[in-house]
Amino acid sequence: MRFFLALLALVVAATTHAHAQTNSAGFAQAIPAIQGHFDRFQESAHVPGVVWGIVQDGRLVHVGVAGVQDLEARRPVTADSLFRIASMSKAFTALAILRLRDEGRLSLDATVETYVPELRSWHYPTTDSPRIRVRDLLSHTSGFVTDDPWGDRQQPLAEADFTRMLREGVPFTHAPQTAYEYSNFGYALLGRIITNVSGRPYDQYIRDEIMRPLGMSSTGYEVRDAPIARRAIGYRWENDAFAEEPTMPHGVFGAMGGVQTSANDYARWVAFLLSAWPARDGAEQGPVRRSSVRELAQGLSFPRAIEREGCNYAIAYGMGMNAGVGCDLGLMLNHGGGYPGYGSHVLLLVDHGIGVFAFSNRTYAPIVAPVYSAALELKRAGVLTGRPLAISDALARAYQAAGAMYQAGSISPGQNLLAMNFLMDRSAENWAREFDRLRTQSGACATDAPIIATGNLAGRFTWTCERADIQGAILLAPTNPPGIQALRLSVAQ
Repeated sequence: MRFFLALLALVVAATTHAHAQTNSAGFAQAIPAIQGHFDRFQESAHVPGVVWGIVQDGRLVHVGVAGVQDLEARRPVTADSLFRIASMSKAFTALAILRLRDEGRLSLDATVETYVPELRSWHYPTTDSPRIRVRDLLSHTSGFVTDDPWGDRQQPLAEADFTRMLREGVPFTHAPQTAYEYSNFGYALLGRIITNVSGRPYDQYIRDEIMRPLGMSSTGYEVRDAPIARRAIGYRWENDAFAEEPTMPHGVFGAMGGVQTSANDYARWVAFLLSAWPARDGAEQGPVRRSSVRELAQGLSFPRAIEREGCNYAIAYGMGMNAGVGCDLGLMLNHGGGYPGYGSHVLLLVDHGIGVFAFSNRTYAPIVAPVYSAALELKRAGVLTGRPLAISDALARAYQAAGAMYQAGSISPGQNLLAMNFLMDRSAENWAREFDRLRTQSGACATDAPIIATGNLAGRFTWTCERADIQGAILLAPTNPPGIQALRLSVAQ
C-alpha cells in the first residue's frame, strides 16, 4: 500500500506544483465565496453539520466545515468526521464489477443469471424481453422501477432474505433495455454478483481491493464499527425540530448506499478517479486500471435534459456515475447521495482535474446546489484552466504547413501533406483566392501562435493580425502518414 501511495504522489506531484503556482490567487479569491454558499445552505436547509472539499491533481487542496456532527455532544465537524454518503457508494460497486471484468472473472454482456442463479426462473414483462445483463444493472436499464425512497430503508436486509426475494422474483416496470429508471435494487444485485464471483462478501472485496490500496483506512460499510466520537449522527428536520434517524446496520443494500467515509479519506478516492484522465502512456499505478475508471463516464443510453444556472446540457447514467458535458464546466461526472440522516454530492470536473464534494447529516439534504455553486465560483476565479493535450508530431507538422500556405498565398508549401480529398473539395486556385480574401480583410498575420490540440489529429488556433484576427481549425485524415483533410479559416468577428 505504501508503495502504491508513493507512486500516486509522484505521478501528480509535478502537475500539482504547477497548478498550485498558477491558481493560488484564484483559489484565494474563490474560497470565501464558496464557504459562504455552504454556510447559507447549512442555515437555510436546517443541516446540523457540513464538510466540503476540493481536490486538484491528486490532493485535497481545501476542506471547509460548518456546524456539528452530533447535536447532543456538540462535537464540531472536521475533515475526519465520518458521514454516510448514500448513493455515492454506487461508484465503488461499479468499479469493483469492472475490476472483476478486468480479471476475466465476469463479462458485462453476460446475463445476470449467469452469476446469480436465482434469476433463471424469473418471468419477464413481455415475451420479447431480453434477459438482464450485468451492464443493464450498472446503467439502470434493467427494467426495475425507481425505488427511492423504498430502497434507502432496505440497508439492513440480510443475505438470506435477499436470496428469498430473488427466488420469488420482482415485478418489472419496463422491459429491460428500453428505459432508464434508477434502481437501488439493481445495485444490491450487483453486490450479490461481486460476492458470488469473488468468493468474498462484496464489502470485503471492495475494502480489500479498492479502498485499502488507496489508503482509505477509515472508510467502510458497518457504521457501528467506527468510534462514536468520529461519527456524524444522522438527523431529519421535522415539525421545526431535529429528530435523530435510527442507525441502520450493514446489509445487502449497502452495495447501493452503505459507505461511510470522511473528507480526508474520500479525497483519496476523488483523486484516484481524476487521475485516470487524460489517457496516456505509462504504468498502471492504481487498484483498477485507468481505462476501466474512464468507463464510469460512458453514458450507456437514454440521456436526460438538465438545466442548471442557466446552462442546458444532457446527462446519461454511465456506471455508478452520471456523465454530462456542460456549456460552462466541460465533461462532468457527478452523483448525489440521499439517505435517512444524510445528503451528499460529488462533482468531478474531468477536463480540469478538479473534484468538489460535500457531506451533510440531514435526511436528503439538497447539497447539490452549493457544490455546483462552488464549481462556478472556481470558474469565475480563473481556476478552471483545463488540462491541455500534448501536440502530436503529425499535428505540429500540419499546422506549420498551414501557416506556410497562408503566408505564401498558395497550397504549394503544404502540397506533400495534403490528404487525397483536400484539393477535390476545394481547388488550388480557389484556395489562392481564399487566402487573398482573408489577407485583405485581416492584414499581415503572425502564424506562429500555439495550436490547441483537440486530439492527436485535430486542433484549433488563433492568428494575431493587423486588422482582424484569424480563427482556424485543422483536421487530419486517418491515414499513414496523417494528411490534412480539412483546413478552416475565418476572420474573427
